[in-house]
Amino acid sequence: MCTGKCAKCIGKLLFPLGICAIVANLLLYFPNGKILEVEQITDFVWFFHGIVGAGLLVFLPAFMMLGAGGDGCCANRCGMFLTVILSALGTIGAAYCVVISAMGLVRGPLCDTGKGEYVYPFRNDTDEDNYLFHPDTWGTCKEPEKVVLWNIVLFSILLGIGAIETVLCLIQVINGIVGVICGTCLRKRKINTTVE
Repeated sequence: MCTGKCAKCIGKLLFPLGICAIVANLLLYFPNGKILEVEQITDFVWFFHGIVGAGLLVFLPAFMMLGAGGDGCCANRCGMFLTVILSALGTIGAAYCVVISAMGLVRGPLCDTGKGEYVYPFRNDTDEDNYLFHPDTWGTCKEPEKVVLWNIVLFSILLGIGAIETVLCLIQVINGIVGVICGTCLRKRKINTTVE
């Protein structure tokens, strides 16, 4: 078992996930590719859950994981200890992304229903009548065009990325603790069998 190799593998997986989260969050600012006024953008987009939570806060442990697998002081136990702390921070950031994405999905987008003003038409839905389960109600939003589908797809992507990152960071917390206790690698030592 090599905790250093496991850390590097997790670090390499976190980078593309973080980049995808940042891109998905940025796309939420431009519903259906349109540039809107600040007050016309759904409120949950402004929580920066993909940019900061699943992006920057996950990049920190990922960078440390890539460096933690090498040889170093005390079999690199110091590096593994830092990955535990930073992975806990990454777990919090990714979990934050999951929570905000879920709330964004449930509450629905801000849109113009044809009256010339932007409102949240789905905020008063009950759990049984939620717009997510009734695609026929999506046409309530007239502008921006297809904003409901845009929000559902991007918030779902962010929810999935956040969940995967949460699991990976938690795995690294456990892996890092093992690395602190045992060192980064358990190598078989060669026994000198020469007779004098």
